[in-house]
Amino acid sequence: MRGDEEVPMSARVPADVEKPDKIVFGLTARQAAILGVTVLLLWGLYQSTHTVVSPVVFGAVAIPVAGLVFAVVTLRRDGQNLDAWLLAALKQRRAPKRLVPADSVRGDIVPDAPAWVAVKAGPLPAPLRLPAEAISTEGAIDLGSQHGTAHAAACSTVNFGLRTAGEQNALIGGFSRWLHSLSGPVQIVVRAQRLDLEPYLDVLADEAGGLPHPALEAACLGHVEFLRDLSQSRDLLRRHVTVVLRHPATGRHGRDTSGAQALARRAQDAARALRSCEVVVAPLDGAQAHAVLSAAADPNGGPQATRAGTASGVVTAHHDLLHTASPAAGRAEDLEV
Repeated sequence: MRGDEEVPMSARVPADVEKPDKIVFGLTARQAAILGVTVLLLWGLYQSTHTVVSPVVFGAVAIPVAGLVFAVVTLRRDGQNLDAWLLAALKQRRAPKRLVPADSVRGDIVPDAPAWVAVKAGPLPAPLRLPAEAISTEGAIDLGSQHGTAHAAACSTVNFGLRTAGEQNALIGGFSRWLHSLSGPVQIVVRAQRLDLEPYLDVLADEAGGLPHPALEAACLGHVEFLRDLSQSRDLLRRHVTVVLRHPATGRHGRDTSGAQALARRAQDAARALRSCEVVVAPLDGAQAHAVLSAAADPNGGPQATRAGTASGVVTAHHDLLHTASPAAGRAEDLEV
């Protein structure tokens, strides 16, 4: 069978690959444990009160309670169980609403206002503890003593829809071989950023006058006007694909200085493996990783708006990692493989 006559490869992929397995009566282990504890508590309460409370009265109270617990355990909202959703809402409610950069706070608590301040505007802000603590010049991102190290690499995209079935199968095969070769956690982050064409259009308009023929100059200027009208009437977006490799903290005090070297080797292995499916992988250095984290945290801003981007003092080193204390150093977990 020729390549253009091959049948396109298809596979069934669940929407939630991290959904826990159902073990009994269509319930997960967590759901079964919560319902089991609820039933035992209600049964114990009935055994201790059945001499003074009639079964009808106890049932009128116990049945709504059991139904409420069952609904909280089994219903889902925003992709998670309702009990986990309510717990997250409670944590968000109790969390501080005002945060300040942690590098501007000495210690773990923001100091109180001076004594001469008579009126307080509300509760004191809390330090903002971000996942990324430092970025090395080679691009290793220190995630703290509990989460280890990460390394990001930029990836190109592939025009998949215009390929034949045989070419699509070859691309999928190369990508699947890379997935099966993974030896550690990997995150694939896809984000869209607003595209500003004005700098490129200005250069193109300036270079139009040097073309060898007036017709070429007119065509170039017409193309510039078309793109300028398009950028003013549409929101142009540019897609970025980033592969984030993770190395767990296994060294002393939760840190492992060899994690950066291991991640660099894994990034090179990913570049070689994805080359078979026509994906170009470029590991990011420290400045590029900082720019990616800044753009992910503030798509409309820039690295120059962060404290690390404007630092004029000496950058200190710790565990071979440069402490940049970037306010935009957030962790992206869009898709974990």
